[in-house]
Amino acid sequence: MNATRGPLVSIIVPVYNSQRFLRHCLDSIVGQTYRNLQIILVDDGSTDTSGGICDEYAAQDQRIEVIHQNNGGIAKAQNTGLDAARGDYIAFADNDDILDARNIELLLHALVTTGADMSKARWRQFGVSQMDAVTAEAAKGASAPGHITVFEDPLRAYQSVFCKSLRIAGDLLGRKSEARYFNEANWCRLYRAELWSGVRFPEGMYAQDTAIAGEVYIRMHAVADIDVNLYNWLQQPQSVTHRKHAAAFYHDHVTAALHNMEICRRRHLTPARSYYTLIGNLHYETKAASQPNTAPQDAAIVRHDRDAADKAISMMTKTEHTHCDALRLMRLLEKAVYDRKIKNMS
Repeated sequence: MNATRGPLVSIIVPVYNSQRFLRHCLDSIVGQTYRNLQIILVDDGSTDTSGGICDEYAAQDQRIEVIHQNNGGIAKAQNTGLDAARGDYIAFADNDDILDARNIELLLHALVTTGADMSKARWRQFGVSQMDAVTAEAAKGASAPGHITVFEDPLRAYQSVFCKSLRIAGDLLGRKSEARYFNEANWCRLYRAELWSGVRFPEGMYAQDTAIAGEVYIRMHAVADIDVNLYNWLQQPQSVTHRKHAAAFYHDHVTAALHNMEICRRRHLTPARSYYTLIGNLHYETKAASQPNTAPQDAAIVRHDRDAADKAISMMTKTEHTHCDALRLMRLLEKAVYDRKIKNMS
């Protein structure tokens, strides 16, 4: 595939107060081996120098388009990027992560050659102290394209293949379980643009990616996985992913989980991952709402969420419920190990 004349790929990067790491991220994007890119930087009301850094890069690279807007959250920034995208294919990146130099090249090759609706690759986590080493390694580009695995019914895979221990066991049995694993994050994927027609992230909601996961996955027929690391995810203990939150944060995740469970119910799929998300966030929502100085309406929202959860669970068969509980317990044990690993990253 000719990297200068191939189809246009739009990369959407929401940017907010990321001056410390933004240049590392942008260098990894402008340095992609695949060159026909529309790089959309959405400065979501940054109060540091991030907006200026975006403008600086745009002045040096005509592929970069900067959109400055009032702060509205990551969902609004992603939607702004989607509205501006002109590419045949769409990718997302977080403003502090590092893309392998061959990220778009290999994801596009996998998607086009297999006829899939989305392609994905593997990713790894790293700490701040590893930034320079990871940046240098990513700039060299993956040495091998990796094996491509194509699977159908991605919603089923999303809901069922999420416990690491079972993925390892599945690979040992030749089932290519790791290839079928993916979460609701949008990075390290390449989508056919038409998948996003009429789909936008819910603005003002914390769980914006989980909320639209089911809607996007039911539009897909097949997904192509590349067995190679093409994305590096920076871990910071103070990030949104890892810090404690108010009840509203967990309520949004409960709402997203219930929505995805309903999609699964209509398609006769066991919603194991969404069940795990539901039960865990309902627990934390209840705990957060019981703290002193919590808004009075939080208790009413928790009661509403519990009633909605009870109704959703009552519509599952006993076998489904037992299966979901077993996977949830397994994932909780894995999460305890994962959390210790992340807290020790620096």
